Amino acid sequence: MAFSVDWLRNAGYEVVVGECMDGSGITAGPAERRAAELTAMLCDPEIRCVVPPWGGETAIDLVDLLDWDALAEAEPTWLVGFSDMSTVLLPITTRLGWATMHGDNLADTPYEPPAGLLPWIELASGPGPHVQRDSGLIATYTRFTEDVRAVQWRAVGEGTWRLHGADSLNARGRLIGGCIETVTNLAGTPFGDVAAFGRQHAEDGLIVYLEAAEDEAATICRNLHALRLAGWFEHATAILIGRTNAADNPNMTQEQAVLDALGRLELPIVFDVEIGHVPPHLPLVNGAMATVTINANVRQIAQELR
Repeated sequence: MAFSVDWLRNAGYEVVVGECMDGSGITAGPAERRAAELTAMLCDPEIRCVVPPWGGETAIDLVDLLDWDALAEAEPTWLVGFSDMSTVLLPITTRLGWATMHGDNLADTPYEPPAGLLPWIELASGPGPHVQRDSGLIATYTRFTEDVRAVQWRAVGEGTWRLHGADSLNARGRLIGGCIETVTNLAGTPFGDVAAFGRQHAEDGLIVYLEAAEDEAATICRNLHALRLAGWFEHATAILIGRTNAADNPNMTQEQAVLDALGRLELPIVFDVEIGHVPPHLPLVNGAMATVTINANVRQIAQELR
């Protein structure tokens, strides 16, 4: 934490550290206290971005405790993170219309992105278009116990985006999505009404992105069916699936889980995008207009805030 905060300060940013920082339990404090602090930060005009230390657990306990009326009156503020933070990022975008960032948490922010990818700070600093390309890199973290000051991803292999359902792709739409295991719990509630968000932006269409953190393939398959039944893909032009180390089921791979649930939609699906729990990370902006292009020579996504 100290290294990451100092890294931001050395980069020229003023950093305010919240009061809810107790790391002894599954969360950093009671839900009511965390919700009040997050609401206050997002409503504070002096704070331009809120970033969690890391993904966390059970952020779903916050969504009905946030002061949505106060947030609706506030100037939009960036909220950045991934993993369990998807549970909060998604409704901030679908309910308020704010752009939110599915990008590195604080602990990952000092890491240098490989060629082709951009740091989340760059996307948050201007409207774009921000163009990112397939990095070809599969990496892993350096454990805090090994080197708390690590800023380079450790390469463990090579990979590339793979397109299913088409020979090439030029899809356009507003981005929305997150971590499968967390956002599935919002489907069918007022905090995960992506179907309504799709209707609101029907003229633009949606590009839905999803990534599996750790659940095995059969569970991911059930979750994806639930999102399909909740209407998440009714206005989708394409689906992006993040690279994952989550376990296969003895009778179903992670890719088969996706195809079982979403293949019947007859939408182009891009597998192995750097948007999940396998680093490096390609930051995506919920609500941004995006164009995904894949052909023999190009694998890229361009995002623009408008």
